Amino acid sequence: MALTEDAEIDNHFTPRQQAVLEQALRLLVEGGEKAVTTAGIARAASCSKESLYKWFGDRDGLLSAMIAYQASKVRTFESAGHRLDSEELKHHLSDFAQDLLEVLAGDVSLALNRLAIGQTSRDGQKLGRMLLERGRAQIDQRARALLEDGRRSGVLVFDDGDEAYRVLYGLIVGDGHVRMLLGEKPDRGMFARRADRSIERFWMLFASK
Repeated sequence: MALTEDAEIDNHFTPRQQAVLEQALRLLVEGGEKAVTTAGIARAASCSKESLYKWFGDRDGLLSAMIAYQASKVRTFESAGHRLDSEELKHHLSDFAQDLLEVLAGDVSLALNRLAIGQTSRDGQKLGRMLLERGRAQIDQRARALLEDGRRSGVLVFDDGDEAYRVLYGLIVGDGHVRMLLGEKPDRGMFARRADRSIERFWMLFASK
């Protein structure tokens, strides 16, 4: 399975950079935004501050990379011109749905979203914009491309790709993310079933006859 390439953002972090970002995300979950410092991350990841600046730039660049790395955990299949059949597309959409649920339910995503919500009245909502532009928008773009592949293959029928994707996202997530942000514990054992069920419902609305 290949991940799509986005010309506007480099999500292809090296294994070493991924390890550093994992440590940065761990610090965020455990200590909040104040714990995300170059000195703290360098110490936790056993690297130099110079390496952090070289790889990610300033602190905003680091936060942006953390969000992009987290978003990259939601897999999206790229057909590269390959004609998809219905079962293959269903499989890839189900993978996407399950990944999306897993990432949204994770401690990292919940911490980032709660932090952004808490900043809505200060700092110009910088983190919220980062989450939308480097996180949600990148996931949305790759998923819409997969739906377009399905339409070009004659498997799906829709006039507006954005609307079709909004329906898909709503079927997958529903009010689940809001409930998790408010403290409800997700039932991860149900994610696979929920993903499959959401794709079946999407199929009833948009599959070619």
